[in-house]
Amino acid sequence: MPERPYDPERAIAPTGAGGAMDLAASEAETLEKTPGGPEGTGPAGKPRSLWSDAWRDLCRNPVFIVSALVILFLVFISLWPSVIASGSPLKCDLSKAQEGSQPGAPFGYDGQGCNVYTRTVYGARTSVTVGVCATLGVAILGSALGSLAGFFGGTSDSFLSRVTDIFFAIPVVLGGLVLLSVVTSNTVWPVIGFMVLLGWPQIARIARGSVITAKQNDYVQAARALGASNSRILVRHIAPNAVAPVIVVATIALGTFITLEATLSYLGVGLKPPNVSWGIDISAASPYIRNAPHALLWPSGALALTVLAFIMLGDAVRDALDPKLR
Repeated sequence: MPERPYDPERAIAPTGAGGAMDLAASEAETLEKTPGGPEGTGPAGKPRSLWSDAWRDLCRNPVFIVSALVILFLVFISLWPSVIASGSPLKCDLSKAQEGSQPGAPFGYDGQGCNVYTRTVYGARTSVTVGVCATLGVAILGSALGSLAGFFGGTSDSFLSRVTDIFFAIPVVLGGLVLLSVVTSNTVWPVIGFMVLLGWPQIARIARGSVITAKQNDYVQAARALGASNSRILVRHIAPNAVAPVIVVATIALGTFITLEATLSYLGVGLKPPNVSWGIDISAASPYIRNAPHALLWPSGALALTVLAFIMLGDAVRDALDPKLR
């Protein structure tokens, strides 16, 4: 009987322990070469974290994509408004007061003869600046106080709870009318300081609850048993696992702060001319709503679109970071 020609593929036995081991090694090599790895793992088969899973879900969420594009556009025109709006927002011509759309002024003119389009574009800078700075201040102050109170508990926790109850009892608009009416500075910083002063209790309460929940986990007890200091436990082990709810609340609160700035400016205690703000333009256009509704429509629409974008972004981030929704 003639011998069969040598076949390299038949050199490994198709059955038995050797074949199984070779098959397992082949599958392992394939998984290592697969960029995504098996379900629930990242590159090279490594398990994905909460943040990578959240980012993966956000990239597939059309609500997040649309809101993020709107916010990026607002940030762009806030930094470089002259790219899409020529001229100065403070340049006005009374001879063109309350005129409608025309070349060079697609949104028309307001009651003072100012270009509504230019003022609407430049107004985004003030609103975004106030919203971002107030949100950062509130997030830092509230997270620090809430985390310390939730971690140490005892007297500090009880004291913070009573202080937050006092601040929650203060009406925000009424507090702004009282506090900002005595401020003589015509910059955005008094408005930002007022928002931080009355806005931190909400973030502090969220951070406190997250820290109390996180410090009861086994990995925190293990770190404490190994001799880790309180500061290391709080910064390295608790804070990364308790920051997700704070991010969600802060993102939604950013739109609220923009609305609050416009409300205070409309009432005359927030920003004042010559600052350019959507709230100032809405207040100035209110008496001419019948004769020149366009002067009220465009800044109001820009304000509503901005707040809606941040609220939608916050909802998308909440859905992505909430493990209960998975």
